[in-house]
Amino acid sequence: MQSLESGALEPTKAELKGLGFGARIMRFVPVYGLVILMVLLIGLFTVLLPNTFPTMLNLRAIVSDKAIIALLSLGAMIPMAAGRIDLTVGYGIVLWHILAISLQTMLGFPWPLAVVVVLLLGAFSGFLNGMLVEVAKIDSFIATLGTGTVLYALALWHTGGRQMVGALPEGFYDISTTFIWGLPITGYYLLIITLVLWILLEYTPIGRYLYAIGANQRAAELNGIPTRKYVIGAFVSSGTLTALAGVILASKLRIGQASVGLEFLLPALVGAFLGSTTIKPGRVNVWGTIVGVTILAVGISGIQQFGGSFWVEPMFNGVTLLLAIGIAGYAQRRKGAVKR
Repeated sequence: MQSLESGALEPTKAELKGLGFGARIMRFVPVYGLVILMVLLIGLFTVLLPNTFPTMLNLRAIVSDKAIIALLSLGAMIPMAAGRIDLTVGYGIVLWHILAISLQTMLGFPWPLAVVVVLLLGAFSGFLNGMLVEVAKIDSFIATLGTGTVLYALALWHTGGRQMVGALPEGFYDISTTFIWGLPITGYYLLIITLVLWILLEYTPIGRYLYAIGANQRAAELNGIPTRKYVIGAFVSSGTLTALAGVILASKLRIGQASVGLEFLLPALVGAFLGSTTIKPGRVNVWGTIVGVTILAVGISGIQQFGGSFWVEPMFNGVTLLLAIGIAGYAQRRKGAVKR
């Protein structure tokens, strides 16, 4: 069972040929509707909150808070391109941010070695997910829910329900606290990873193969694509990005606790699903995912500045996820109608 089918609905040159200017604009509205919504939200909150929203302080807060969610969304997006889903992005970050601290405070690891170990463990967890899905033939939703729960249980066992605290080197803090040109360095991490993933998925055989597998795995196999290798590689990449997000979270919080991390799962999935409804509707894509996360960040920031209560953020995320899945499903049905 495929967890998410892949196939874009962006207009082709043949389709646009012969259309008038107005008709072309209307054809592009469904493609870039979410981008337009993002711009409108930014403009709306800028007008309504001129003293707090369009400020460098607010921009820094948004980048610092949402860069981790954006990394997790990009991590979840990679298996989605191959028609799979990875729920360990929300569970794994719990264990990885704890280990990034405890390896230094309990075992005396130098911080660069602790970071490398966490990244390798994240990649290994992704490899296990890939093996469960491709070799054991367990549906990706069930497999990653199971492994994610195991990772969360390991985090609870390792901490014993207590916080992991201790003196950490300044170099480890600098991973998240450094500012470049007035913005947190985490924003630059995100920009670099976004560009790399965009190039890989849109301009290399790796991306074409992943999208082909997501659209029809059997057809991809018949065309000679080693589907097992690419699906496992997608999960490894997702696990590595989740571990990186865990390292950044540990550097930011400076403590490790099992109660932190699960709240990232829903917004990460929302960003990835929203990404499948814009720019290339009908399939997940890098820039669509970034736009989806930006809408979440802008919407929540604006609502909170209006005095929204503590429950506003999870409510906003949940409603947006339902809308994103509904729009994605409509895009898939429309794609099928166009094919017929």
